[in-house]
Order: sequence, then C-alpha cells, then structure tokens
Amino acid sequence: MSLPQLEQVDAPAAPDSKRWLALVVIAISQLMIVLDASIVNIALPSAQRALHISNADRQWVVTAYTLAFGGLLLLGGRISDYLGRKRVFVVGLIGFAASSALGGLAPNSALLFGARALQGAFAALMAPAALSLLTVTFTEPRERARAFGVYGGIAGGGAAIGLVLGGLLTQYASWRWCLLVNVPVALGAAFAATRVVRESRAEGRAHYDVPGAVTVTLGLVALVYGFTKAETDGWASSTTIALLAAAIILLASFVLIEVRSSHPLLPLRVVLDRNRGGSFLASLLVGSALFGMFLFLTYYLQGTLHYSALKSGFAFLPFSLGIIVSAGLASSLLPRFGPRNLMAAGLAMATLGMVWFTQLAVESSYAIHVLPAEIIMSVGMGLVFVPLSSTALIGVADHDAGVASALVNTTQQVGGSLGTALLNTIAASATASYLVAHRGATAIGLVHGYTTAFVFSAVILAVGLASTLLLIRAGRDEVVDSEAALVMA
Repeated sequence: MSLPQLEQVDAPAAPDSKRWLALVVIAISQLMIVLDASIVNIALPSAQRALHISNADRQWVVTAYTLAFGGLLLLGGRISDYLGRKRVFVVGLIGFAASSALGGLAPNSALLFGARALQGAFAALMAPAALSLLTVTFTEPRERARAFGVYGGIAGGGAAIGLVLGGLLTQYASWRWCLLVNVPVALGAAFAATRVVRESRAEGRAHYDVPGAVTVTLGLVALVYGFTKAETDGWASSTTIALLAAAIILLASFVLIEVRSSHPLLPLRVVLDRNRGGSFLASLLVGSALFGMFLFLTYYLQGTLHYSALKSGFAFLPFSLGIIVSAGLASSLLPRFGPRNLMAAGLAMATLGMVWFTQLAVESSYAIHVLPAEIIMSVGMGLVFVPLSSTALIGVADHDAGVASALVNTTQQVGGSLGTALLNTIAASATASYLVAHRGATAIGLVHGYTTAFVFSAVILAVGLASTLLLIRAGRDEVVDSEAALVMA
C-alpha cells in the first residue's frame, strides 16, 4: 500500500516524549487497514455460503470497502488537516470498530456490504491522519526514517499476516471473526491514542471540496454497479446502460468541478504531467488486475483444490514475501536503471505470471501451476511499486506533494474496485455460458470463468506495460528520494 502524505505539516518545537508509544498506536491502525483487505479475501467463500450471496454480488464485499476508501481518501486528508489529526484519527478508529462489529454480526448480505463501505469511509479518515501524525511526531531525520521504516514494513508484511490470520479465524472460529477481531484492537488503539498522541492541525481556513468528493464517489459506485448488473441483466439492458451513463455523467461532472474549484480535491495539474499521469494510470491498472487475481485464486484454491481457509492463507504467502523481497531490491536498483525501465520489467514479469494463471485446470497442482505464477508476479509487482510511487512525485510542487502521494493509494484502491467488479462479471458470465454448453461440468465451468478473468487481467497488465513505455520518460536522476516513495503491496 502506498503511503499518502499530507501538506502543510506543523512540527512541534520539542521532540514528543511519548513518540515511540505513539508509533505503536499508529502502526496498529495501519496494520488493521492492510489486514482488512487480505483477511476478507480468505473469508469470502465462507461468507458467501453463509449469507447466500450470489456470484454476481460477492465482489461487493471487496469493492464496497475499496470504493469508499479510495473515493474518500483525499477528502479524509483535508478533514484531518483542519479538524485536528489526532481527533480525526480517534474518530476513525472508533468508527472502524463500530462498522467492523456491524459487518461481523450482519444477518444478510446488504448489511455486510453497507458495513464494509463504512469501514472504508472510516479508514479514509484514519490512514492520512495516521501518516501525518507520524510526520509531525518524529522531527529528527534519523528517528523519522526509522518510524517510516516500521510503517512501511507493516504495509508490506501486514497482507501476509492477514492471509494467515484470516485462515485461522475462518477455519477454527468463523468468517465473522475476520471482522469482529478489529473491534477490541481498534477501541484499544483509540483509547491509547487519547493518551500518547499529540494533536496537530494545519494553519488557515478549512476548505473542503465536498461536491467533488460526492460526484466522484457516486460516479464510481454507479460504474461498479453497472458492471455488476451486466452479469445478471446483460450489457444491453436498460438498467446497465442507465447506470453506466450515470457514471459517465457523474465522473465528467467531477472533472468540471475540479477545473472550476478554487480548492479542488484533485488539482488536475497533478495528473496531467506525463510522468505522473503515467504512474497513476499504471497504479490504476495494476490495482484492477491484482485485486481480481486475489479474488479468483482464493475461490480456485478453496473451491477447486479444496484447500481449507488456513491452507489457502499459507498458499498466498509466497506472493507477499516475493513483493517484500523484490521491493527492497527495487530500492537499490532504481537510481541505477531509472523508473521507466524498472516498471517496464516488473509489469512484463507480472503479465507473464498472469498468463501462467490462465493455464489453470481442475486437475492442476499448486506446486507446478500456482506457485511459479505467484513468484513471477510478486517479484514483478515489487519492481513496479517502488518506482511507481517515486515517479508520482517527480516535478510536483510542494503544496501538491500530499495529493500526489495519496493518489497512488487512491488509484490502486479505485482500480481494485473497478477491476474486481468487471472481472467478476466476466468470470460469472463465462461460467454461465460454459455450463449452458456443457451440462454437468460445473467444476470445469467455474475454472473456465476464473481463467477467462485471468486472460482479461493479463491484458490489463499488458496495457499498463504499454502505457509505461509510452508515457514515462523520467530519467534516473529525476527519481524522488522521499518518505512518500516507501511502497509495499
């Protein structure tokens, strides 16, 4: 996950005596945010069975969270700047606990989807506030580097922890505990934050681009819902067309609002630069392919290979470890080879790994067909994430640095939402068509749906590779060496 930074940070005059305790609290909040994506993926098949969620609607467990998180992240940063970062951080933690409890106790799918959206909204308050608090709490450069190292390590390793923890809770307790486990942790962190975290806020009058936040979030929801209805009603249905048309109108309105606003949520100058625009586009496409891959590989492991939830969690560990190792390697290779070459190599490897996944069959084995693809993809992704985040900050003005850094996370989350919805529709439609043509071949039909989605995911990554080669021209001497360039998956 990329690390969004906020502008206009006011540092305290003297080092905070409780700064290391504050780091623990902030790190716990980051761990929950990262865990909540991977832990739910492992629990999703069990939740789908328990609440009788259709194949078309199952993606909302993922996309409701990522849409709210990605759509409101920039606004959340502004709110925390002006209302007080500690105050917003505590509110975010309490809200995250409450929405986690709501989701864990949900008696039906609608309440679960709503709770996941609330989780994403409160995470959008919590994440930027946490990072800003880290920045203002650690003022000495060496200590700040150590603090960001801890934060970045959790961002990378947290996903692996979530996979195993999700498997443990789902297998030995219930899928519901994958959400309920957040409640005591978040409440404990909120209480601790009131004691050890120092308040800070930006100077000046507060400016919130609420119309921009509303139109972009509603536009993205309409787009995702349109993709979902396409699976059940068809692409030519009036409902699907109306939703997609509404999405286009709302997103176009968002662009007009940003052009005319004196304090836009997303200054268009940030994304119109060739290098930065290329990095944001790559982030969007990578998120689209990566989130979909996790969804369908989870169902393949548990439904086709009949892995338990815990075994599925461990089966994903090589992917997380591969990203962590290759991201560390990318940090040393970036000054030598430059962002364009490193991203291109990484995206080429990721595309190859996704193509490998398209060869899965009912009788495939983990060691031969899944593990090699995971390793190739994860190494490629690690090579992409670090230069991608760094390129997003090339040539950006100081007052736009926070927005530019946060956009890496935002585009990845939004891409994940759109990709999961679209690929889920493609997979479900492919499975349905196969079952009509080959009656009685349910297992093969399901795998056919997964591999069809992997084909489209490979195409998305290939487009990301092409856009990187065409758009990014930054040389190795232009790489931004910044705390914001710390990126883990």
